[in-house]
Amino acid sequence: MRLLAHVLDGLRCSVCRTENALWMDVAAGLVECRECGQTALVTTDAADGRTA
Repeated sequence: MRLLAHVLDGLRCSVCRTENALWMDVAAGLVECRECGQTALVTTDAADGRTA
C-alpha cells in the first residue's frame, strides 16, 4: 500500500488543483481527493498496450 501512496506523491487534483491530496483505495479501484472529494475510477489494461 505504501508503494501506491508513493506513486501519487506530487500529483495534483484535476478539479481543485491541490497537490498531494490524492489517495487510492486499492480494493475499490478509486482515487479520491481528500480536499474536494472528487473521485476517479482506476482501470488497468491487462495487456498494458503490448502485443505478444
